[in-house]
Amino acid sequence: MHSQEIPDRPRLLDRVREAIRVRHYSRRTEKAYVSWIVRYVRFHQMRHPREMGARQVTEFLSYLASGRGVSASTQNQALSGLLFLYKDVLGVDLPWLDDLVRAKPRRRLPVVLSREEVALLLARMTGREHLMTTLLYGSGLRLLECVRLRVMDVEIERNQIVVRRGKGDRDRVTLLPATAKTGLEAQLRAVKQKHEIDLAKGAGWVLLPEALQRKYPTAGRELAWQWIFPGTRVHIERETGRRWRHHLHESVLQRAVKIAAIGAGIPKRVSCHVLRHSFATHLLEDGYDIRTIQKLLGHRDIRTTMIYTHVLNQGPLGVRSPADRL
Repeated sequence: MHSQEIPDRPRLLDRVREAIRVRHYSRRTEKAYVSWIVRYVRFHQMRHPREMGARQVTEFLSYLASGRGVSASTQNQALSGLLFLYKDVLGVDLPWLDDLVRAKPRRRLPVVLSREEVALLLARMTGREHLMTTLLYGSGLRLLECVRLRVMDVEIERNQIVVRRGKGDRDRVTLLPATAKTGLEAQLRAVKQKHEIDLAKGAGWVLLPEALQRKYPTAGRELAWQWIFPGTRVHIERETGRRWRHHLHESVLQRAVKIAAIGAGIPKRVSCHVLRHSFATHLLEDGYDIRTIQKLLGHRDIRTTMIYTHVLNQGPLGVRSPADRL
C-alpha cells in the first residue's frame, strides 16, 4: 500500500458518503465531513479510525485550535464530522471530550454597505450578474440560494421568491424587489428558449434531489425545474447517458462582485454575503420589525438577526450620542 493512501479509503469513505446521503444531508456537508475525516487520519499517520478514539479526536481538535488557530465554527464543524464518523458509520459512541482545547469564539460585526455604495456597485454591473446581485441585496438571498433558483421558485405576480432547501434544509419565502422584475422576466424567457434548444438536441435535463428524481422520473426535463441561472456547459451523466446542465457556478458571481466593488472604489471587503447583511440592516433602518426580517432571512434564532442592530447608521443599538444634543 502506498504510504500516502488512507487505509481502506474506498470502503471507509464510501460508507461515510452512503450514511450521509441516507440522511439527506447536503452535498456541501458531505464534502466537509469527508475532508475532515481525511485530515484526521493523516494527522495520526494514517491510522484507521477504528484503532483510535476520544483521545485522538481530542488531540486533533486541540491541534486545530492551538496549532492552526482555526475559528470556533471551523473546529465545531470538524468535531461534527468526526462524531458522525464514529457514531453513525463505525457505531462507536465517544465519551465527552473533557480535555478538548476549544477555539475561542470571535464575535465579528458584519460588513455592511451604505445605500449609496450598493448603488455604486450595481452601476458597475450589467446583464445576468447585475440581476443576481440585485436579488442578493433586494431579497436577502445567500449566494447558493441565488444560483440554485429554479423557474418554479419565482412568483412574479405575488412579488415573492420561494427559497427551497436553504441553509439547514429549510424552505422560506422572501420578497421579490420590483426593480428586478423586468430583468427577471427577460431571464426567464432566455431560459425557456435555451431549454427548448436543449430538448431539440436530446438534452434538457437538470439534477433533482434523489427522492424527487425517483418519484418524478421525467421532471428533470420540465421547464419548471430548470435553473434560472444555468451554466454554459452540457454534462453527460455516466450512468444514464442523460445530458444535463448544472447551475451557474457561484465563483462567477463572486468574481463579478469583487471586480465591481474595486471599480466602484468601495473601501470595504465586499463579498456576495455583504449584500445580504446590507439587506437586513437597511430594512431595520426603515423601521421594519426584527421578527419579520428574521423570517425573510431564514434565521432559526432571533439572536442571529439581532447582530444587525449593532451596525445601524444611528450608532450602536440606535443610540444617539449626547454630543449631538449640544
